[in-house]
Amino acid sequence: MKKKHNEHKNEEEQRPAAGQEAPQEESKEQTDQKQDEEPAAEQSSMQEMKDLQDKLAEANDRYLRLAAEFDNYRRRSAKERMDLISLANENLVKDMLPIVDDFERAIAAMKDSDDAASAKEGVELIYNKVTAFLKKNGVKEIEAVGKDFDTDFHEAVAQFPVQEEDKKNKVIDVTQKGYTMGEKVIRYAKVVTGV
Repeated sequence: MKKKHNEHKNEEEQRPAAGQEAPQEESKEQTDQKQDEEPAAEQSSMQEMKDLQDKLAEANDRYLRLAAEFDNYRRRSAKERMDLISLANENLVKDMLPIVDDFERAIAAMKDSDDAASAKEGVELIYNKVTAFLKKNGVKEIEAVGKDFDTDFHEAVAQFPVQEEDKKNKVIDVTQKGYTMGEKVIRYAKVVTGV
């Protein structure tokens, strides 16, 4: 009887319990489902990777186009700047030509005539034309004599001792005139100051 009981027990051990069979079947179904989900997840991640690669390629393309456009802009603006400078120089030279003509006529007149008064008058006319030309182009003389010494406009080339208190640290003489063009100093006035 014991033998029968042991055989029966062995059969029970070998045979899985009814409650245990169902979870094993579910795990098999879950495994099949997981295997189906893995290719779907893999496809999804591959799709995301492809989308990211497309976005990267698009961003790189935009960057290259923008860099090329900026380079073209830089070249074009440099050329325009050079053209503008050239045009400005051309206009300046055109405006100076009549003054050169006047100088040539004055030199020819001085060779033919011994009249100093007419030569002086001709030089004064040319000087007036030159100053008018400079004024037309925004060039102004820096006022210096009697003014306080100002390093923004004056360059001291000498100092001269003075007795009067009101002439100390003032400009008492100009050795070379200074000029501004607009608000910018284009040549400092070389001056003698009182100390």
